[in-house]
Amino acid sequence: MLETLSLGGNGRVLNVGKLEWLSHLSRLKEVDLSFTNLSNANDWSQVITHLPLLQKLSLRHCDLPSISSSSLSLANSSTSLTYLDLSDNNLPSSAIYPWLFNVSSNLVSLDLSSNQLKGPIPEAFGNMKAIQELYLSDNLLVLAENQVRGDSGLNEIGKLPDFSVLDLGYNLLNGSISKSFGQLSNLHVLRLAGNSFDGDVISEAHFSNFTNLQVLDLSYTSLTLKFNTGWIPPFQLSQIKLCSCKLGPRFPDWLRTQMDVRPGLEYLDISASGISDSLPYWFRDSLYGLDFINMSFNQISGTFLNKSIPVRYLDLSSNNFSGPLPSFSSLFLESINLSRNKFTGSVSRICNITAELLELLDLSNNLFSGLVPDCFKRLWSLTALNLADNSFTGSLPSSLGFLTPLQMLSLRGNKFSGELPSSIQNCTKLKFLDLSDNELSGEVPMWIGQSLSRLVFLSLQRNQFRGRIPHQLCGLKYLQILDLSVNKISDTIPPCINNFTSMAEKVSLDRRIEHHLSDEGIFVSFIRFRYVDEALFTWKGTKQCYPQLGLLLAIDLSCNKLTGEIPEELNCLQELVALNLSRNFLTGKIPQKIGHLRQLEVLDLSGNKFSGNIPTSLSELTFLSTLDLSYNDLSGKIPTSTQLQSFDPSSFSHNRGLCGSPVSPNCSIVEPPPSKPAVGGEEDSDVVMKWFYTGMGLGFAVGFWGFCSVVFFKRSWRHSYYRYLDNAKDWVYVSFVLLKARSD
Repeated sequence: MLETLSLGGNGRVLNVGKLEWLSHLSRLKEVDLSFTNLSNANDWSQVITHLPLLQKLSLRHCDLPSISSSSLSLANSSTSLTYLDLSDNNLPSSAIYPWLFNVSSNLVSLDLSSNQLKGPIPEAFGNMKAIQELYLSDNLLVLAENQVRGDSGLNEIGKLPDFSVLDLGYNLLNGSISKSFGQLSNLHVLRLAGNSFDGDVISEAHFSNFTNLQVLDLSYTSLTLKFNTGWIPPFQLSQIKLCSCKLGPRFPDWLRTQMDVRPGLEYLDISASGISDSLPYWFRDSLYGLDFINMSFNQISGTFLNKSIPVRYLDLSSNNFSGPLPSFSSLFLESINLSRNKFTGSVSRICNITAELLELLDLSNNLFSGLVPDCFKRLWSLTALNLADNSFTGSLPSSLGFLTPLQMLSLRGNKFSGELPSSIQNCTKLKFLDLSDNELSGEVPMWIGQSLSRLVFLSLQRNQFRGRIPHQLCGLKYLQILDLSVNKISDTIPPCINNFTSMAEKVSLDRRIEHHLSDEGIFVSFIRFRYVDEALFTWKGTKQCYPQLGLLLAIDLSCNKLTGEIPEELNCLQELVALNLSRNFLTGKIPQKIGHLRQLEVLDLSGNKFSGNIPTSLSELTFLSTLDLSYNDLSGKIPTSTQLQSFDPSSFSHNRGLCGSPVSPNCSIVEPPPSKPAVGGEEDSDVVMKWFYTGMGLGFAVGFWGFCSVVFFKRSWRHSYYRYLDNAKDWVYVSFVLLKARSD
């Protein structure tokens, strides 16, 4: 008597096997096996057609095997099935189409997204007379020539009386969009995002019949939306997604018609749409009802004086907004991103935020100044906080320690001073900590390595930290980037550095991202924090495309007062990509096994006191693109390899004992072998020196008396010479007084 069976959502842990047993449950009406493992269920297509009462079937992300030709011959047509979800199964067109168009003529909703459907959209979809919702996104579909003209395919679907949802996002659709698209007059949802309609222009004629449209998604299509001034759309949208479309340079005034109606617009994304205009007054007055606003990466200007923003998600980053920090009134506020604007003044208004769900607060790259208020106890749900690149002063708020869910914290590029508050050790979930370019002082806290054990990124660069590197820091086994450069850190490099497990073990990129940055929203925040507008992630000469962040493993301890030798344990960090130990007081030899760091792209050991030969293993580093060994006491012949000889001679300069290419053609020119003087050589040398001293004496006498005689007999020259001596004396006296005053 079972009518509903739901085993979905078990993370593919459940291995169902064959489905023959399912055919015995003849009264089933709803079946959900999504996210289970059906890779061995090669009978799934037959079993479905033997359930006479089945109305709703969901097999999403099940690793379904392809339908065999024998299964096609055994398939029966089902008159009851109305809802079918086969998304995310990598099913090919050749397997699914013949079975699909035979299995049911009464389908109302069909989801085939995220499969391997190729070629034109079949006209047979038009024979599904009951179809209302069709999801074909994330496939490899194209528009045939007749479909581009609007003569077939989509046009046939558009004639269906109840057709309301069309999702063709993220396929290979290109060319122009025919105005006959507008004949889909019953559409409620139109999604064409992620296709390649480069340069195509959309006018009001395309939308003239969309009277029922509620959701419009043309994101990432590069379409140009060109409407006449004063155009009033025939629809009332609840969601507008036009990211990367060309809407500017003027702010689109047709949006006003979508925001003035209640209930009206809830979701608005017009980011990266080429708008260079001031924010119209009506927009600020029509924010109530909006849940999501993204206007980032434009050139929109304006202020929010005396205007409270009631939305849940707000992204105004990379614009020209100015004035004081806006106030926020929503109790359900979850994300605020105002980075890369021109907001000024204090940020004390963050203390007025009453939302208990706020996860992201990004105020970086603005003109904020003054003290950061010590009220973060109210924002206890934050997982990402970015106040970087402003002009904040004073000490760090101790209430940061109440942000126990915090994973990302960036305070770089300000004027914070004093020691790190010990309360930060309560933020045990931190993965990204950037405090660089401030005036922080004291010793590097031991608790960083003890309490913040999940850190992936740690930068204390350009501060006033002193003392030694605490050995507790070696407990950061997930660390991928360590930057302690430009401080006053002394003593030796701790040998336990080989405990940086993430730098020592080879781990796949997917596993790194999944393990450390699994939450997609946090990963995006991580990117935004430091490198959001850079196509390439650059670190000391390396270039890694961003999602390859997981492959960039770097240590920078440059510009400190480190002493002693490089510990041999460093050679264990075999996945290290960049190593910078320059401008310290390190001594001894460069480790012979440094060539075991096979992934090295950047190696800078310049400005130290290293001695001895350059290790021959260095010639085995095939990925090395930046090398600097200058200003040391290295000697001997530079090892021969295609890699080392390709570097500029400056990479080896100011090492008096080095020779060989690229410094010199060979070592004999730099250090000529000692040879015995030829017979008579010493006598000839003595004769030459006698004549040298004689000539020098005669030259001095003639020059001196010649000058004196001229000064004695020519009065004007004599007076000029004495005035010169007086001026020189005065200049020396004044310079000495100023120098003494400056030193006092």
